[in-house]
Amino acid sequence: MAVVQLYVGRDCHLCEIARSALARLAEDEPFGVEEIDITGVPELEAAYREWLPVIELAGERISVYRVEEEPLLARLRA
Repeated sequence: MAVVQLYVGRDCHLCEIARSALARLAEDEPFGVEEIDITGVPELEAAYREWLPVIELAGERISVYRVEEEPLLARLRA
């Protein structure tokens, strides 16, 4: 089963929305979600903070700010 990485930060309302969207999508298209909290990790803060939430699959960035369903589903099905 594929695992989607969801990069989040503390007190990020867009991250909450992305978390819910991924959970809803996973009901129809089985995949796991690995949530990575970047809060307080300097390397991750530098790489991801301005883009949160960030959705990646197998090291490839799929979307930022929100879950873009079609690109994600296309990659999961490939």
